[in-house]
Amino acid sequence: MAAPTRDGELRRTFPAFPSRTANGAGFAGTWWGDAWVTALEEGALDAARLARGRGYAERGHVDAITVTPGLVLAYVQGSRPRPYRVQVRLRTFADAEWERFLDAAADRPGHIAALLDKEMPQSLADCGVPLLPGPGDLDPRCSCPDSGHPCKHAAALCYQTARLLDADPFVLLLLRGRGERDVIDALSRLSAARTARAARDREPEPLPGMRAGEAVVPRALPLLPAPLPPPPHPEQPPAYPAAPGGPDPFALDQLATDAAARAHALLTTGRDPVARLTLWQDAVRLAAARPGSGLTAATRALYSSLARATGRTTAELARAVAAWRQGGPAGLEVLEDPWDPPAGRFDRARPLLLAADLPAFRPWHNHLTHPRGHLQLRLGRDHLWYAYESEPGQDDWWPRGTPDPDPVGALTGLDGPDTP
Repeated sequence: MAAPTRDGELRRTFPAFPSRTANGAGFAGTWWGDAWVTALEEGALDAARLARGRGYAERGHVDAITVTPGLVLAYVQGSRPRPYRVQVRLRTFADAEWERFLDAAADRPGHIAALLDKEMPQSLADCGVPLLPGPGDLDPRCSCPDSGHPCKHAAALCYQTARLLDADPFVLLLLRGRGERDVIDALSRLSAARTARAARDREPEPLPGMRAGEAVVPRALPLLPAPLPPPPHPEQPPAYPAAPGGPDPFALDQLATDAAARAHALLTTGRDPVARLTLWQDAVRLAAARPGSGLTAATRALYSSLARATGRTTAELARAVAAWRQGGPAGLEVLEDPWDPPAGRFDRARPLLLAADLPAFRPWHNHLTHPRGHLQLRLGRDHLWYAYESEPGQDDWWPRGTPDPDPVGALTGLDGPDTP
């Protein structure tokens, strides 16, 4: 989505979305965007008008969208040459509601960090203030003669507004009456005031000390206590609030979590598990530590930063992460370093594959490739077989499955390994 223009703190204009292909999935990509769509669909009186409005939105019939407190405005192209002027109204918060919302947001530093990262925590939306609209809360109005509630043009604008909310939940806060800077400044003041109040209310701790004469008197010191047993696992780091000009809270969380895990391993085993890794291997390890499905905006930013720091592309990093998750450093070596294995295990692999009714795989260095070019086995220096997949005829190999000492076992669970 292109960046919006700011006509003022309380007015934002977003360029029109391009058309997109309907894929049958939900229109919004976040849970709060879905909640907006649900409010639209459950408050509608005619499903057919909703379907046509969704089609208008997908085909890019909604022009630039302007958002101000309590109002979303756009022109929507219908069946006639002249577009229709469409508004969707939503009630703004009273001052008392804003106070409750800001108090709830300032209760946890993670709330502020999530908002700055363009995320809406579920707990913040359920803080007792109706942040998200419910059925009947959206008030659509259109200059067309259709008296439906909503008409297809208003439905199209509502659907496109859900995409705005996906990208930036501050759009929803602006609809409720306050701009992004106003909300952030208010949260910063509340957070600072609470921190100062907590520090003021704490009783000062007595300073330990003794007389200088007592300090130099010879005396027998007691034995040091036995060290405490190490914890069973490293603890989670605290949530880091974002500050203008300060470090990225997501990056701080990543570094703190990784440092805690390394310290715990060093304490319990006496070894640093990543001390011998190269810069590239360590970047792949850090990226592989993130969840493996559904990359968030923060994770995509991490991938981009790590790839840039190592002189690689994000696509190369993503492939390396898949290899690391398959077999750790050994899996990454199998991805990047072909080698010539000695006679023995590698030579016995082809008869084993033929005995399993598989076709004759083509050898190259430590690779065995299916004649159709869609499956491949790679022998690692750890004597394990690693399976790879590619589109037939494309030299685009991605690690799949689990390493196995048996080449046939490494192909277990992959699609179509026995096809001629």
